[in-house]
Amino acid sequence: MTIEAIADAALNLVKRCDETDPERLADSLGIHVSYEPMGLYDGCCKGFFLVYHRIRHITVNSDLPPELQRVVLAHELGHAVLHADLGQAAFHDVTLFDSADETEYEANIFASELLLPDDKVLAALNDDMFFFQAARALYVPSEMLDFKFRIMKRRGYQVQSPIETNSDFLKHLEKPLTENEIGNTGNKS
Repeated sequence: MTIEAIADAALNLVKRCDETDPERLADSLGIHVSYEPMGLYDGCCKGFFLVYHRIRHITVNSDLPPELQRVVLAHELGHAVLHADLGQAAFHDVTLFDSADETEYEANIFASELLLPDDKVLAALNDDMFFFQAARALYVPSEMLDFKFRIMKRRGYQVQSPIETNSDFLKHLEKPLTENEIGNTGNKS
């Protein structure tokens, strides 16, 4: 599936439901969402999408910070929209933004298109924010903004990230940046 087709699927969902919040979108689609503790250790389950007896369900790790729960939910919603017809029952996400698996990569694109429309990313950058400040203002981890930058570059935008996302960034949960660390980054986007 192409980036454009995935972006269109996210945009069409937003237009059809007149909603951008992943939890409310899931509700609009009749997908049950629950939050369950799954730990915060390396390799813990971040979330999964399950179809059982034609009932669609997304479970998100409630131990994750709210910012990451939202990303995981958007990613799993991507599986529900893009991959429900593949006959797979569940998607166990140990690593988000892993480009090795096509369905995971597609769900990542869907999540980034849903949570980070081009116009919102460009507006944050036009507000003269540093990269990490823009990520915080957009309520996403900096690794997701870097992933979105890669998609935008393919579309011809000239954006530059001060980081290079490791494909398994959620596998190794680190402490969020402090305000002091964000303010001291001299790399502008």
